[in-house]
Amino acid sequence: MDPTPAEFLVPRVRERAPACGATRVIAIDGRSGAGKTALALDLADQLGAPILHLERLYPGWRGLAQTPAMVRALLADLAIGERGRARQWDWEADRPGPWLSVRPTSELIIEGVGAGARVLRPFLSHLVWLEAPTSVRRERALARDGSTYEPWWDVWADQEAAYLAADATPQAADLVISTVR
Repeated sequence: MDPTPAEFLVPRVRERAPACGATRVIAIDGRSGAGKTALALDLADQLGAPILHLERLYPGWRGLAQTPAMVRALLADLAIGERGRARQWDWEADRPGPWLSVRPTSELIIEGVGAGARVLRPFLSHLVWLEAPTSVRRERALARDGSTYEPWWDVWADQEAAYLAADATPQAADLVISTVR
């Protein structure tokens, strides 16, 4: 039986040196609906590592481009052994929410669109890119988030396209995984 993607990743992740101080950061990136959260949860179970879900930080439906700088500041603090902090987004109120605090740890998984952004790569030990056709991704995303996401699909997809054009994340990934079986 073939290993799951998380089982496949564990030894590869563990052979990498920490690049964020004493923290080995694993980034799981891909467009909406590619399966990032599912892989992150499975990998977290395998590694015993916490997950930073970027959807907690995006400053609204038009905020993808602002997120990497916030995450970079958080990782810079972790790299010097301090708690990393970032402002969460209150999606219901459509405004900044409470602060999120991340303690230094031996391993940290970051998942979400932008997790492998160019400004974050110096802190990453391993970058995984997930791929799936648009129709599959859209079906998954709308099944997950339904009518909340549907009116924003195109707005978010345009931001993803701009991010990919600027940062070429799939080409920088240590591993590309198709999530269609």
